[in-house]
Amino acid sequence: PPVGASKACSSCVRTADIKEACTQCDQFVCQNCSRLCSCCNTVTCSLCSTIDYGDVGEQVLCNGCSIFQV
Repeated sequence: PPVGASKACSSCVRTADIKEACTQCDQFVCQNCSRLCSCCNTVTCSLCSTIDYGDVGEQVLCNGCSIFQV
């Protein structure tokens, strides 16, 4: 696609100005749907991240980091 072309968010399917790709599945996610991993600080979509309700409160973990948090 040409530079500046808008892409649909893989989660909400809306077009947003700022697009980032999920580091796990490479799907585009808008700013509202993207999550930042608390462990490695990478951008993930809702399907490729989990919320850990541990002793320190809610933490978003990407699939790569969540396997180490047992």
